[in-house]
Amino acid sequence: MDKLNRFVGLMDNLVYWLIVVLPFFIAIAPAPKNIIIGLLIAAFLIRKSLKREGLFKIDALNLPLLFLLVVTCLSATNSINLSSTLKGGILKLVEHILIFNIVAQGVKDKKHLRKILLSMALGVMLASTNAIFQVATGKDFIRGYSPILNLDLLRATASFKDANILGIFLSAFVPALLGLTLYYFKAGKRIMAALVSILGLIGIALTYSRPTLLAIYGVFVFFSIARKSKAMIACLIIFTLASPFLLPKSVKTWARDVEYNPLRFMCNDDRIAVYRNSLLMIKAHPLIGVGANTFMKSYRFYKEYPEYRNIITLDEMKAHNNFLHMAGEIGLLGLSIFFWFLFILFKESWKIYRGLKDRYLSAASLSLVACLIAFLINGLTESSLYYSVVSVLFWYIAGLSISLKKISDENR
Repeated sequence: MDKLNRFVGLMDNLVYWLIVVLPFFIAIAPAPKNIIIGLLIAAFLIRKSLKREGLFKIDALNLPLLFLLVVTCLSATNSINLSSTLKGGILKLVEHILIFNIVAQGVKDKKHLRKILLSMALGVMLASTNAIFQVATGKDFIRGYSPILNLDLLRATASFKDANILGIFLSAFVPALLGLTLYYFKAGKRIMAALVSILGLIGIALTYSRPTLLAIYGVFVFFSIARKSKAMIACLIIFTLASPFLLPKSVKTWARDVEYNPLRFMCNDDRIAVYRNSLLMIKAHPLIGVGANTFMKSYRFYKEYPEYRNIITLDEMKAHNNFLHMAGEIGLLGLSIFFWFLFILFKESWKIYRGLKDRYLSAASLSLVACLIAFLINGLTESSLYYSVVSVLFWYIAGLSISLKKISDENR
């Protein structure tokens, strides 16, 4: 019995530290991230098995996730590649549901939360420093990637393959640092947190990712409303009015070329073409979609001719919009269930925030809600829930946000 208890304790410690280090290793490469996720899930399942506990409760949040899994399985009936649907669709969703529950259950206390947020900060520092180094030297110092050249602008990717993916990563964590800087830290700690936040914002700026910049703007709007900050609202209004004059010359020229159309400016003509084709896919299979993880493989069958403004899109494309991508793969039924989950998630997270008396937990809760908002705003023009290297961020942060209720209850 003692050996069993020691082994269970070992699994507990493994889950504890793997939850801590996961955010940092996402900034390095997919391989260590995948290894950590595999070990985390294995340790969690072994611990649950030895303690003879259920994996999770069928509560208000897990109920829609289970329905989402059922619809994802049903979508396989329309799949043109069952192997892809099983591995990249059904099993990937199972992985994400497990990550959500592992983090929601596994965060022990304020000390554990501080370590997790420190890991996020270190990940932001690594990625942003790498982005600056990449733009300055032409290669990132982790994987040797070169920056991307668009509109005569060098766009940083750091150790990620695309500038927009770097933007998704940074904007998922930077709001947590901003929130703690603005609403919790004092004196020297506030200065240090502010410097890391500024470094993260510089990394975001170097991506020139429009959805990421919009996401950070949305975060400040959320903070200003949630905290009823008239000063922040005034700053946002001034920034909004000044922003057209702050754009690089090449971007101003391009804005003129797209006739100052905000949709074309934010999305590009090729994305709009993909959106129109995605709607044709949804129209053809409105209930349960074309099959999980087969959007790209099915896309060519739903291309309209001629495409929008005579753009020619590739035969394999992501939707570049989380919600169109999801509706295409698992139908409007699956998308509706996901909206149900989002509604409960934000309702519970806001309820947790409003009920917290501890200043640190309150600031952390508000900041994590901002992280979720930033991720979803990014998903308006990116399929961020379907990029394997960063998709786990949403489920991780969602679990972290919900975990604060348990910490608060234990403190009381």
